[in-house]
Amino acid sequence: MTVQIPNPGPDPDEVERGLADLERHLAQAAGTRPGIPAPDAPDAADAADAADERGERGEMPSGETRRVRRLRAEVAEARRLAELQGDDTPLLLDSPKVRRRRRAAYEAARLHELAQDPVMRAWQAARMRRLLVSAAMVSLTLALAWSTAGVQQFAADGAPAWSAAWLFAWCVEPFLSLALLVIVGAKAYLGTRGQPIQSRTLARIEALFLALTLGMNGWPYLPGVADQFSVSRLVLHLLGPIVAVAVVTALPIILAAFADLDHGTHTTPTGPLTGPPYRDNAPARQAAGNPPARVDVDALTARARHLIQAGALPAAPSANALRKALGCGMDTARQVRDALREEG
Repeated sequence: MTVQIPNPGPDPDEVERGLADLERHLAQAAGTRPGIPAPDAPDAADAADAADERGERGEMPSGETRRVRRLRAEVAEARRLAELQGDDTPLLLDSPKVRRRRRAAYEAARLHELAQDPVMRAWQAARMRRLLVSAAMVSLTLALAWSTAGVQQFAADGAPAWSAAWLFAWCVEPFLSLALLVIVGAKAYLGTRGQPIQSRTLARIEALFLALTLGMNGWPYLPGVADQFSVSRLVLHLLGPIVAVAVVTALPIILAAFADLDHGTHTTPTGPLTGPPYRDNAPARQAAGNPPARVDVDALTARARHLIQAGALPAAPSANALRKALGCGMDTARQVRDALREEG
């Protein structure tokens, strides 16, 4: 009878050592072959555990505990941080807030530079002039509409309501206002085009219309005419015509100031000059084939000298001032200016 004795199994320690050797061999082979990534390095906890095991087996010097290793790691980290902390490169980078502020500053500088440009200043002046003229015309229209009720009461003269006389009385103020607005509108438009109207006839017509409006509004409320005089009622009915008079008087002055406004394109010691030359010196168009009338520059120069002596013109008037004072064209005004300079 044959008895079989079983072979003893492998030792677990030998199996573990064999697996460890196999892993090291595979790791070395993977590190030397291109394209094959090396296995991940053990993390700090695994390394610490391995170090503890080595310390227990007596492979590490005595006293090299986990706390010592952690403290050594913190000291090494602090030294590296101290080296990098002295580098100011991150502080030189612009944050988003700094970039936004810098962009706003550059934009403000460009806008300021653009505002100093003569073309931009001329555009701003034209825009403001249109705004002021529009506001003045709206104010004048409302003031004349305000006085319509007072004029209607004056024109109706106690007529029954909804009668023919009572209805036609409402038309008195509108046609007066329309006639006045025609004159004021023409002055405003031509003033914005640099050709203000200076006519005594139109001034008298404006004064007549405004006086009629003022009288018809205030007459029923004057002392001795009204049954019971009240200052507040009189002022309230005179408010519309007074505002209309103020607008009609102030608007031509404002437009004339805009027409003489210098935008910084040309500047001389004698004052601002206009840019391109104006129309011919002749006040009207010449017929075909007829030569233009000759302007007596000497007579205009003598007249300008007399105005300077009288104080109506400065000692060294500009061509624009001479054009306004003498009523001539810009070319003739420049000739008179040059003649005055040669004499002076």
